[in-house]
Amino acid sequence: MALSITTLRNAKPKAQPYKLADEKGLFLLVQPSGGMLWRMKYRIDGRDEAGNPKRIEKKLSLGTFPETGLKDAREKRDHARQLLAKGIDPAEKKRHDKHAAKLNAANSFSAVATLYIEKNRRDGLAEATVTKREWFLRLVEKAIGHRPVAEIQPYEVLEAVRPYEAAKNDEKAHRTLQFVGQVYRYAVACQLAASDPTRDLRGALAASKPKHLAAILDAKKAGELLRAIDGYEGHSLTLIALKLSALLFVRPGELRRAEWSEIDVDAALWIIPAAKMKARREHAVPLSEQAIALFREAAAMTAGGQYVFPSIRTPARPMSENTVNAALRRLGFTGDEMTAHGFRAMASTLLNESGKWSPDAIERALAHKDKDGIRAAYHRGAHWAERVEMAQWWADHLDTLRSGAEIVHLRLRNSNH
Repeated sequence: MALSITTLRNAKPKAQPYKLADEKGLFLLVQPSGGMLWRMKYRIDGRDEAGNPKRIEKKLSLGTFPETGLKDAREKRDHARQLLAKGIDPAEKKRHDKHAAKLNAANSFSAVATLYIEKNRRDGLAEATVTKREWFLRLVEKAIGHRPVAEIQPYEVLEAVRPYEAAKNDEKAHRTLQFVGQVYRYAVACQLAASDPTRDLRGALAASKPKHLAAILDAKKAGELLRAIDGYEGHSLTLIALKLSALLFVRPGELRRAEWSEIDVDAALWIIPAAKMKARREHAVPLSEQAIALFREAAAMTAGGQYVFPSIRTPARPMSENTVNAALRRLGFTGDEMTAHGFRAMASTLLNESGKWSPDAIERALAHKDKDGIRAAYHRGAHWAERVEMAQWWADHLDTLRSGAEIVHLRLRNSNH
C-alpha cells in the first residue's frame, strides 16, 4: 500500500529502526533517533565471490524526510528505475557523480587559474606581471570562476569579456581573453581540460587599436618639459623620480621599485636584478654625476629604508605606479602629451638623432630584449664603455636642453664606425 503524507507525519520513532513501505522498492526508514531516511531497494546483475553471475540486492539513499518530500522521493525512485532499465547501477552513478562534482569544484576556472598564477610566481615572473594576472582573474571570476574548467564553452568566455568591449575598452577585453587562453593552455598541459575554448573566438572581438604611450620626441619641447619639472612643487622624492626618469630612462616600474641595496653611488652603478626586468635578465645602469647627486639627495630622505622611493603610506612598499604620471599631469602635460614611459622614447629618439652613439649601445641602455639569443648573449657585456660615456653625455645634454640653448642636430654617424 502506498504511503500518504498523513502516515509520514504521524510516524514516530521506536526502540528499533523500522520501515514504512511505499511502492516499487521505495520505503522510509525510521530511526530510533527520530531521523527518517528515504531508501530504495533494487536488484541488479552482478557476480558472487566465485565470479558466477548473480542478482544482487542493493539499496539507494534518496534523502531525508521532510527535506525530501514524498513526491520528490518518488521522482528520484522513478529516475533510478529508468537507469536500471538501461543497465546502469543508480548507486554507482550517484557515487560517480559525487566524485565528479568534487573534482569539478577542485578544477573550477578560478582554482586552475590560481594554480597557473602560482606557477608564474615560482617561475620568477615579475611581481607586476603576476599582480596583473590576478587582476584579470578577478575580472572574469564572477562569470566563469565557479565553472569546471573542462566544461566552459566558448560562448561563456565571450560573454565574460564582452562587457569591456561594450564599454569601449577593447584592449582590456583582448588582454582578458588572452589571459583566459593562457590559463587554458596550462589546463590542457596538466590534462585538466581537453582543449582551449578561446581558440574558437579569434576575430570575435572588435580589433584592438594599438595604444602608443605618449612621449615628447622634439628637443625643444624636451627642454620645456625639463624646465617644467624643475618647477615641480610636490613631494621632494617625486621630483627626484621625475628627474631620474629623464636621466636614466629605465622602465617606470624599475625606477619606482629601486632598492638601495642595488645602487652603488661610489661605483656609479645601479644593478637591477633579473626578477625586476621585463626580459628577465640583470641590467646594469651607469650613473652620471647628475644621477649620483640625485641618489645622494634621496638617500638623505630615506636613509635606512629598503626602497629609494618608498610609498607615502608605508616604507615597506614602493611608490605607487601612478605617482610620476600624476606629477606630469600636475605640471600640465596631458596623457596624450607625455607619460612616465615616454622618457624612454624621448631618450631613444634624441640619442639616435645625435649620431654620437651606436644603435646597439642605445638598445642595451634601454634593456631591449634581443630576439637573437646568441646576439643577446654577446651584447650582455658589450658596449659598456660606450654606455658609461653616453650616460654622462646624455645628462649634460639634458642640462643644455633645460637651459634653452640652441639645438644642433649632428649628421648621423656611419653605422660601421
